[in-house]
Amino acid sequence: MTKKYDYLVVGSGLFGAVFAHEATKAGKKCLVIDKRDHAGGNIFCKEMEGINVHWYGAHIFHTNDKDIWDYVNQFAEFNRYTNSPIANYKGELYNLPFNMNTFYRLWGTKTPQEAKQKIEEQIKGLNITEPKNLEEQALKLVGPDIYEKLIKHYTEKQWGRKATELPAFIIRRLPVRFTYDNNYFNDKYQGIPVGGYNKIVEGLLKDIEVQLNTDFISRREEFESIADKIVFTGKIDEYYGFRFGELEYRSLRFETEVVDTENYQGNAVVNYTDSEPAYTRIIEHKHFEFGTQPKTVITKEYPLTSEKGAEPYYPVNNDNNGAILKRYQELASAEKNVIFGGRLAEYRYYDMHQVIGSALVKAKRELS
Repeated sequence: MTKKYDYLVVGSGLFGAVFAHEATKAGKKCLVIDKRDHAGGNIFCKEMEGINVHWYGAHIFHTNDKDIWDYVNQFAEFNRYTNSPIANYKGELYNLPFNMNTFYRLWGTKTPQEAKQKIEEQIKGLNITEPKNLEEQALKLVGPDIYEKLIKHYTEKQWGRKATELPAFIIRRLPVRFTYDNNYFNDKYQGIPVGGYNKIVEGLLKDIEVQLNTDFISRREEFESIADKIVFTGKIDEYYGFRFGELEYRSLRFETEVVDTENYQGNAVVNYTDSEPAYTRIIEHKHFEFGTQPKTVITKEYPLTSEKGAEPYYPVNNDNNGAILKRYQELASAEKNVIFGGRLAEYRYYDMHQVIGSALVKAKRELS
């Protein structure tokens, strides 16, 4: 019997929305479902005080891939926003990524040679040859001053563990620039969609049937019966009923508030790199779009363990999770009518341009 849809797309984030868009262009009929009350996954923006608030944390689009850049520009005009975060260590302010402005603030060095010499002097006395953990790896790369003020406490808050308990591979390289350049990304193309990310999602899902507040897992049999194939962007371990155990994530808690001032911190992103306060950063959303509204909206981000009910954000890449993931991947590779894609289904951290690229590749492979 002919089924109602060619593809059931579970999840309306970037992977699901891009796949559904490409399939629809190819003449396929898609149904997109999402358990949340809005489309767009984690790039969803909520308007507050005329400001597009990044509801699930800061999202800055950046890529070196012109095809990906042209693809997203079909749906929204991008502004010239450049990510230049500030680090606040006990009230001292530093530029990120580590660059000549950072080094001048730390040591008063004025030339690249002076800064390089200072870092080399700090590393030389440590005698670390084979780093056993993240702390030793970071010290070997940048020395104790940068590590203590700008890496150690932020990282420990982010991962909920001491740096000495974290594997060295998490921080194999650190961007150190011997120029006065505060641009966090090296990518050629960067910006924020004017009017927020919802414009991109709306463009991708235009004329496609979308059902919100709809959970696939609890209505699985029903949904499997109405489509020839499933595109699944949820948690791969949940898809298989957690039969090999749950994959671990770090999560985030957001505290968002309207502040009755035009400009709260003067920058979109300020990282708090000491052990107090408990949040890792404050986002001031209006600066993503150079807003001039009379009030402002800020969000404090608190890292936490992804317990039941908490949104999974960052995969915990260790040997145990790697072994569990491999077993799920073996099951997934045998599926003939299910396509797994996105950060949760693949258990990997994706930047936005990467997940779009992945969706385009898988769509082309499937539809050609």
